[in-house]
Amino acid sequence: MSNVTIIGAGLAGSEAAWQAAELGCSVELWEMRPAKETPAHRTRHFAELVCSNSLGNLSLTTASGLLKEELRRLGSVILRCAEANPVPAGGALGVAREDFPRAVTETVHAHPNIEVVRKEATDIPQGPTVIATGPLTSDALADKIEDLSGERLYFYDAASPIIHRDSLDDSVIYRASRYGKGEAAYLNCPMNEEQYYTFVEDLAAAELSPIKDFEEDLYFEGCLPVETIAGRGEDTLRFGPMKPVGLPDPRTDRIPYAVVQLRQDDAEDHLYNIVGFQTRLKWGEQRRVFRTIPGLGTADFARMGVMHRNTYLPSNHMLEATMRIRDDHDAPLYFAGQLTGVEGYVESTAMGHIAGTNVARLAKGQGPITMPRGTMMGALAHYITTKEGPLQPINSNWGLVPAVPKRENGRRLSKPERRQRQARMALSVLDEFIRERTKIAV
Repeated sequence: MSNVTIIGAGLAGSEAAWQAAELGCSVELWEMRPAKETPAHRTRHFAELVCSNSLGNLSLTTASGLLKEELRRLGSVILRCAEANPVPAGGALGVAREDFPRAVTETVHAHPNIEVVRKEATDIPQGPTVIATGPLTSDALADKIEDLSGERLYFYDAASPIIHRDSLDDSVIYRASRYGKGEAAYLNCPMNEEQYYTFVEDLAAAELSPIKDFEEDLYFEGCLPVETIAGRGEDTLRFGPMKPVGLPDPRTDRIPYAVVQLRQDDAEDHLYNIVGFQTRLKWGEQRRVFRTIPGLGTADFARMGVMHRNTYLPSNHMLEATMRIRDDHDAPLYFAGQLTGVEGYVESTAMGHIAGTNVARLAKGQGPITMPRGTMMGALAHYITTKEGPLQPINSNWGLVPAVPKRENGRRLSKPERRQRQARMALSVLDEFIRERTKIAV
């Protein structure tokens, strides 16, 4: 049986290990926790979620929804475990923060072709290998990877606080989803104009945790700290994470001036995270400032917001779309997950799927597979490995896949119609790709 090593058991590493094992390889899956911890993780489970417990929208009118459907059709173990451990999240795929990673851990552990090694990797193995150590790669391994890349790229990421449900004031908070879509899955804290501007002033004056290691203060635009958003203008929050549109208070039938939303974080409905409130505030300041939000006056914090460094590669200079390191580096080495320059749980999983599939094929003496660019997964892999100029982390988005006409038979197509058609095109391409792969395998 061909041997493969996967380093890192996050979403990408777990997915890569599963796909390689399913293809008949003997897999060693290395995970350094709990022997060595990270600043952001709390458990020993695989695929532990840090920034949010949402895997994004489920609708095929969204790029994230399309990417999840592609992974589902390709047999993703991460999608299977996510859908088996849902929590209410409106039209999104929310998962129980503890049950989901436990399910991934137990499922991956149980695969007969996977051996789990609880140990830190400080060097790059010689044989077929996938490195999926994520944004919190240990310093020793990061140094080895930087020697390969010749560059050091990073940005900062922040996680939202989590609050105990029974400490919230239900006389102030109301339950609703924006525009009434899906189930009423969010708790909403309404603010009037005076409360909003007082909150913005308090946020601006709050003390921040320092940046460590003399590194620049760099953030990914899709996951900005709430205080950074507020610093861009006094109204930026109510046009961002505190947008009240589509969230009328059922007690007044009026739209508040601003709204802070809370999303269920666990299956038992005991914990909620503050949506979009990733932060670098000192913990004492978080308690002081966030308890001024209506309904959170007596909030009991299960986890404070935390700040950590995210690391990613210059994949556009370094990787093929198969996730293998380019030919000028003579090594059977692949990368997956956020290390490759994608942003988001599902995007990381997708790169893990590609890397795990291809490292297994290499180990078995088979040629690589490149996902079609007409799929969201293939388009994402193509983008991060070919982009000209500096690479910044990217989510799945509709600009990556082929567009459709805006008009048909003299009628202007709505955006949801166009997105549905893009999704159908991508899934048609994927289905044909799967059929061709099946023929080759037979």
